[in-house]
Amino acid sequence: MDYSKSGGARPDKNNPRHSEHNAKGSAKNPYGKGAAKDDLIARMKAAAEARKDAAKKP
Repeated sequence: MDYSKSGGARPDKNNPRHSEHNAKGSAKNPYGKGAAKDDLIARMKAAAEARKDAAKKP
């Protein structure tokens, strides 16, 4: 008897069990829609200034 042919099919090893809700390339996270680095740095500097001003007020 050939035991290698018995039983169910083995699942694929490298496939995920489910897809992520915000995977790259999906409707919620399309390719090429990342925030620009300049915008990020500007927001970080504005937040740092706001914290600095808030620390001086008390």
